[in-house]
Amino acid sequence: MSTLTVTDVPTSRRSTGARIFLWLFLILVVLLVGVVAFACFVARSALPQLDGRLQVKGLSAAVRVTRDSHGVPAIEAATLEDLFLAQGYVTAQDRLWQMDIMRRFAAGELSEILGEDTLKIDREQRILGLRAAARSGLQTASPRDRAYFEAYARGVNAFVESHGGSLPIEFRILGYRPEPWQPEDSIVIANQMVKDLNYYTIGDMLAREKILAKLGPELTSDLYVNRSWHDRPPTVMREDLNDQENQGDSDDDDDDDDSGPDTSVTQQRSAGSEIWAQHAREAVNGSNDWVVSGTHTVTGKPLLSNDMHLGHQMPNLWYEAHLKCDNQSASLDVVGVTLPGMPYVIVGHNQRIAWGFTNVGPTVADAFIENLNGQGAYQTPKGWQQPEHRAEVIHIKGKPDVTVDVKITRHGPIVTELLPGETRPVALRWTLYDGLRMPFFDVDSAQNWEEFRKAFSQLDAPGQNVVYADVDGNIGYQTTGRVPIRAAGDGSLPVSGADDAHEWNGYIPFDRLPSIYNPPSGVIATANGRITPDSYRNSISVEWEAPWRTERIYHVLESGRKFAATDMLALENDIHSENDLFTAERFVYSVDHASKPSARAKQAADLMRNWDGRMLGSLVAPTIAVRSARELTRLLLEPRLGAAPEDPEAQETTLNWKTYHWEMQTVWLQNILLHQPKRWLPEKYPNYDELLTAAVEAVVNGAATPKDLASWHWGSVNSVEIDHPVLGKIPFVRRWAAPGVREQSGSGYTVKAVTGHHGPSERFTANLADLDQSTLNTVTGQGGNFLSPYYMDQWKAWYEGSTFTLPFTSQAVEGTGAHRLVLEPAR
Repeated sequence: MSTLTVTDVPTSRRSTGARIFLWLFLILVVLLVGVVAFACFVARSALPQLDGRLQVKGLSAAVRVTRDSHGVPAIEAATLEDLFLAQGYVTAQDRLWQMDIMRRFAAGELSEILGEDTLKIDREQRILGLRAAARSGLQTASPRDRAYFEAYARGVNAFVESHGGSLPIEFRILGYRPEPWQPEDSIVIANQMVKDLNYYTIGDMLAREKILAKLGPELTSDLYVNRSWHDRPPTVMREDLNDQENQGDSDDDDDDDDSGPDTSVTQQRSAGSEIWAQHAREAVNGSNDWVVSGTHTVTGKPLLSNDMHLGHQMPNLWYEAHLKCDNQSASLDVVGVTLPGMPYVIVGHNQRIAWGFTNVGPTVADAFIENLNGQGAYQTPKGWQQPEHRAEVIHIKGKPDVTVDVKITRHGPIVTELLPGETRPVALRWTLYDGLRMPFFDVDSAQNWEEFRKAFSQLDAPGQNVVYADVDGNIGYQTTGRVPIRAAGDGSLPVSGADDAHEWNGYIPFDRLPSIYNPPSGVIATANGRITPDSYRNSISVEWEAPWRTERIYHVLESGRKFAATDMLALENDIHSENDLFTAERFVYSVDHASKPSARAKQAADLMRNWDGRMLGSLVAPTIAVRSARELTRLLLEPRLGAAPEDPEAQETTLNWKTYHWEMQTVWLQNILLHQPKRWLPEKYPNYDELLTAAVEAVVNGAATPKDLASWHWGSVNSVEIDHPVLGKIPFVRRWAAPGVREQSGSGYTVKAVTGHHGPSERFTANLADLDQSTLNTVTGQGGNFLSPYYMDQWKAWYEGSTFTLPFTSQAVEGTGAHRLVLEPAR
């Protein structure tokens, strides 16, 4: 008979192990609490003083700073130099670390504080020479503008000098102190904005060259479509909105049904990552601006709205401010959004006019292929020339310096290193290198249409669509920016640099850029789409944005309603996508007519069947429609361009179906679905119904697709993610440092243009009937310190689609003042 022996672990041994574990756990908790407590202590010590009096070096007289309940400062000074000095000081109070990291990113100086992980970014910025261009721009600036940039810099430095022991927590964590602010730092930040908005086309032109060589001119022409009957150039007006026979192009496949329920604002009014990584991502266009005359408003005065869609960052990009100076020799009274690190207001209104921006997307960066000989000289019509050299020394934290030898031809720097898979010596010809004037003081001061146009005639870059309104009831539109006139070509493909066949012969004169004043329709809108009428004789852009947002905005504004400011906000939050509705209906039809669709494909078709086109986060139809369209693109392109390697770097260096990227890619796909050309139908499919059904099948049966299709909500697929690049890495602090990941409605093709890392950077509406009833909100808030009450107090409004009034008159500013600070000259 066997005996089971049970051996007991001594109680003393168990209790000793438990005590050790408990002590280790308590030590870990204490350490974490200590880290959080230290972070909070450091952050609290860096909170700005908002009330009382402060002595500021460099001021000639006292400056009043009145902040409202969202921390928006109204700065009132006796002289303009004091005003811009105070603007630099006050902005640094809230955003010093952001200002510093923005200038470092733009100048290619991140590795000095972050180490070699950011060396690739620094090399790119040094090769492009954004700081070198800033130095040149400062030298050519007018004495007046140089004086204001210098005053702004003195204000920033006055804050740093007086708060050296209580700098923002990010400086402590990263172990460095900010260098003194220089006037050129403001310009290098502006240059980065130019790069974000006007430089991205060079990659597309090199991809187009490869695709042209592979597919030939006919198919390539299909892919690189640059116009659509949906386009609404802002200078092509409908004189009478009541004349239904003069409604522009029509199409038998138009899906608008005015007899059905309308979920848009034509019927309903609204009730009320890391910074350096984000900059490195591809820029995404998506801004909207529009203006309606008093004929279309409940007040009889214009309404002007603008939401500029840019990459998210933490803190958010813009800093709201009201700048006021009133004396016999100088006057300024303007409110809106400012760019941290730069003086002036960029978008907003003064006491008489309002304005807003969208990106034109002009073709202003050309690729010239240089011919080099064995001695390193490059060929020109006048013979061989040696390139200039610019030595860029990059300091790397904990590592030896790296020196980059930038070669510069008559066209610009050789940028081959920045173009994956490229081996030829590619020189970049870019309007930025011809100088960048800063006209925003004149813009902020303009009192009428003539002064407004004169000011914007000096905005060299980035080229913008600017809408205008004034208190007298006038509205207008003006294209801005330097756009080259070429001897031949349009900048869509790389060209030889050895001859003068494609040289620039100047710029399109400002008076020839598209413009209109008081159109009979009383409606003007732009959303990055085509702005040139068919008869326009110059090429402004070879890559316009798709027309869907522009078309939707006009659809709403031309509905015949009388609009209030709340309707403008509702339109900014509109999530109807006519493009995605169109593709969904084609997929449904194809599945219904396919020979053997699977049960899951039929289920997908049923989920899309009665969808109304709203990109609601709670719906499944948008997910299936968008993913199926992407899969259809692969099925069309992969047989001709090849499969995409799994390795992202290999994708960039080889020709494959993902090489094709084009702002009007959706127009190409719609053209395919509308006309079903045989030249594009892959051989393995007998007809387009089978092809479209195959796309749906691949999506619904994919490995990443949930088993329950009804749970595949759009909000989880298109969620927004905003994190702080430094504080987001600290446990427990992270949850207070940024919104994190949130589901959202909308898409890249809705008026509310949103993706995972991009969306409205602000929402602004100027009410010209009562400027105190204008509205403005940003993404998260004014503060840059995570303990500030103004750090994320605007997030809920941004996320849920509401906004805040923007006080302007002295009475309104005083009545809404929550904090009052006086900046006094230092004794």
